[in-house]
Amino acid sequence: MTRYFGVVSVLAMAALGVALVWVSSNVMQEQSVRDGTQSATSVMAYAAAPLPPESFAGGVLTMDQREAVAASTAGFGERIVELRLWSTAGTLMYSSSAASVGFPDIERLNAVMVSAAPDAQVLDDVGRVAPGSAVGATVREVLDVYVPVHASDAHGAVDEAADQGDAPGTDAVIGAAEVMLDHTAAVDALADARRTVTLVVAGGLVALWLLLFRTVHTTSKRLQATALENARLALLDSLTGLPNRRLLADRMRRDVETALASGGRVGLVLLDIDRFKDINDSLGHDHGDELLEQVAERLRGALRDEDVVARLGGDEFAILLPDVRSVANAERLARRVRQLFVPPFQLGEMSLHVETSVGVACIPDHAHDASSLMRTADVAMYTAKHHRTGVAVYDPDEDHSSPARLVLLGDLHTAIDSPPDTSQLVMHYQPKIALESGETVGYEALMRWVHPDRGVLTPSVFIPLAEQSGIIHELTRFALTATILQLARWQSHGTPLPVAVNLSAHDVTSPAVVDVIEGLLAEHGVTPELLEVEITETALVADPSRIVPVLQRLDDLGVKVAIDDFGIGNTSISQLRDLPVDELKIDRLFVTDLREGGRESSEVVVQAMVDLAHSFGLRVVAEGVEHAETAAVLRRLGVDRAQGFLWSAAVPPSEVVPPARRGRVPTTG
Repeated sequence: MTRYFGVVSVLAMAALGVALVWVSSNVMQEQSVRDGTQSATSVMAYAAAPLPPESFAGGVLTMDQREAVAASTAGFGERIVELRLWSTAGTLMYSSSAASVGFPDIERLNAVMVSAAPDAQVLDDVGRVAPGSAVGATVREVLDVYVPVHASDAHGAVDEAADQGDAPGTDAVIGAAEVMLDHTAAVDALADARRTVTLVVAGGLVALWLLLFRTVHTTSKRLQATALENARLALLDSLTGLPNRRLLADRMRRDVETALASGGRVGLVLLDIDRFKDINDSLGHDHGDELLEQVAERLRGALRDEDVVARLGGDEFAILLPDVRSVANAERLARRVRQLFVPPFQLGEMSLHVETSVGVACIPDHAHDASSLMRTADVAMYTAKHHRTGVAVYDPDEDHSSPARLVLLGDLHTAIDSPPDTSQLVMHYQPKIALESGETVGYEALMRWVHPDRGVLTPSVFIPLAEQSGIIHELTRFALTATILQLARWQSHGTPLPVAVNLSAHDVTSPAVVDVIEGLLAEHGVTPELLEVEITETALVADPSRIVPVLQRLDDLGVKVAIDDFGIGNTSISQLRDLPVDELKIDRLFVTDLREGGRESSEVVVQAMVDLAHSFGLRVVAEGVEHAETAAVLRRLGVDRAQGFLWSAAVPPSEVVPPARRGRVPTTG
């Protein structure tokens, strides 16, 4: 930029300088000519004053008249090189050089006669010697001026003529005076002035150019420095100084290309700070920023030189492992990174313990390019956060946005929109058994998807897809409609038993689900006490302020409510006491270890759950019972009901045995 400005500005300044000098010179030269013309007009006035007007008509002057003209103009001295008087016919009337014959410049003379205005030209006078010049000088600059002589100029007073200056009379032109003035001094003065102007203009322009050049040069260097700094900042996080997402993506792309070409492996570890929003909200953004800076410092100092630590934004960080031997090694490094968060962070005078969720993915094990590596690591991180495992390696079964899942989601849309008589979605029913009597006392309605290509799919496969995509409400409405319609059929046969339907956390946060249930019960004439709804404990903990009013409306309607998967959430005792709930379902994780000879701690936990539930007047149901030994232990611990493969899997309505024909089911092996 500076070089370009230097070349262009020099040319522009040179052109400007030449233009200024040329204009100034012309102005000064024109002014010099005007001054000379005014002097010539004065000379004409003095020369014509002694002469009668008729002398110009005749074109001849007497000797006395010639002497009078010479005497009248003698005061101008040597400035007059020559004075000539011309008649209108172009006859030489008078010449100060005593010439008797002469020829005027006819074109100029005629122009003056017609225009009545002086005509001046600068000429080279050859053959004359300028006063004071060296002997032998033969050329000098003279100003040759043709001045019109008006009738009023003849026989006029010299003083009056002189006072009138370049404003002669306005009467008829009777002749012309050709006044040749020595213009050498004016030319020399003009040359000096031109040199002075040239030096001043040149000096001024040079000074201006230097000032502009310095300004442009300084500005250019500042802009270059700013551009470099902006380019650097564009690749670094402004808070922590770590590489940002853009720099990480570029480095990851190059490392992945190298690894794929050489058969190597690239790992990516993503982590974010658990409950960072709560930290920001409670401690303020200043402390949140300070925490992020300390996290960046710990990560930066704990890894290998070739590893790249980056901040992706917010509380999310990434670690690129350009050369990792195995997925297990990447996972070990991720666990080591998580250990960095064990010591508390010092924020001012406060010590803060922070936990993180870490996801691990590798190429070529989990992805095929840089973009998919970032996505799979992100999936793994959210898997770790969701399951509270701290660290998780990418698992396709947890990936709800993989291409195969997206295809399955499209098929699910088709299944929901299919007509009822050809619907791929069906409801199966698993009996609930009273452990004391062995009798069937109810059912749980479980949805099945009869996929045309993949066969029968359980809810664990497609319910997460529905929740993620927002179509869970359509599935819930289908389940409620199909179940209540089946209850109506059983009720018409006189053998109704309560049936439980699972509601998603997305459903029970809105009172609209109560309106749907109430409308379906009324439409099909089903007693509300025959319908139960089950919600997970984790859903209840997630948003109790919105869910509890919905549960209260269901209870007022007469619909029973059960808490499913109890024991893995964080429901407090005070919450449990105040909830409009009728039943607790112990999560299958606690049931699995209850076989005879199993873990004693599992029995203690289940016994505590049973005692707690019974103290609040709640029934206890165990699910996932597969062995008679487990059923015996549950009965001994006081569990009221159970369900599982020990008695029956979930079956279509046509295979459900009516209670009147089902005998007592043994509860021990």
